Amino acid sequence: MREVEKPLILSIVGNVLLGLIKIIIGYVYSSISLISDGVHSLSDVITSVIAIVGVKISSKPADESHPYGHSRFECLFSFFIGLALFFTAYEIGKFAVERIIYGEVIEVNAIMVLVAILSIVVKELMTRYSLYVGKKLNNQLLIADAYHHRSDALSSVVVLIGLLLQKFGIYYGDAIAGIILAFMIAKVAADICLTNMHYLTGRAPGAEFFESIKKEALSVDKVIGVHDIKAHYVGPKIHVELHVEVPSNISAREMHDIEVEVKNRLESLDNVERAYVHVDIVDWYF
Repeated sequence: MREVEKPLILSIVGNVLLGLIKIIIGYVYSSISLISDGVHSLSDVITSVIAIVGVKISSKPADESHPYGHSRFECLFSFFIGLALFFTAYEIGKFAVERIIYGEVIEVNAIMVLVAILSIVVKELMTRYSLYVGKKLNNQLLIADAYHHRSDALSSVVVLIGLLLQKFGIYYGDAIAGIILAFMIAKVAADICLTNMHYLTGRAPGAEFFESIKKEALSVDKVIGVHDIKAHYVGPKIHVELHVEVPSNISAREMHDIEVEVKNRLESLDNVERAYVHVDIVDWYF
């Protein structure tokens, strides 16, 4: 099993177990919040399956129909996960408003509280593991899935707050916390969607990236100038095109070697997938 798939398999197994535990305990003690949280955990299985499919497709090598590879699929599936988070925010907000309207009261016990705490701890651990591997591999799917885990952990926090407040006779504290949580999750969803939309639409990286490219190219021997640098995202990686200036008193073989060296140096950078180098001869160089 590849490293990128391990957090996703763990996510599926963990969400199934947590979801079933919360639904069973919620059903036994008539806790709508625990049942809803359990359904939320089971719904996360769908996003993890989507992420696995996305990882498998995005890792496929270039072919005739996709000559630059399939990396854009990673961002496309991450965008879908962002949309799923919007739906999660809506459901939590809707549930919170319904609690205010209907003011349902249940009998809270230690088992229900422990289940909520267990969910918070497990989901936060899953979040940190997915974030660690996602950032290590620069995989947007794992990062998006990690924040989906965190949304589930936060929803369990809301459930726990609601159970504790209800235990002490305060019936609307959990609903208010749920509404705040819905806005927080919606903000994360918007960030994920916008980030991956930029990747999908070929947005240029920041100005500091262009400076680093220029500096790297100028570090190659006999490169005396760099101009017309262009760069854009192709999925989570960047494609770069630039012109390097070389003196006219060098051989064609040296020009070719310079082109290859600049290309290799740029493609060795972590976020650069391809570099297209044009060599321009400068007559005024002495």
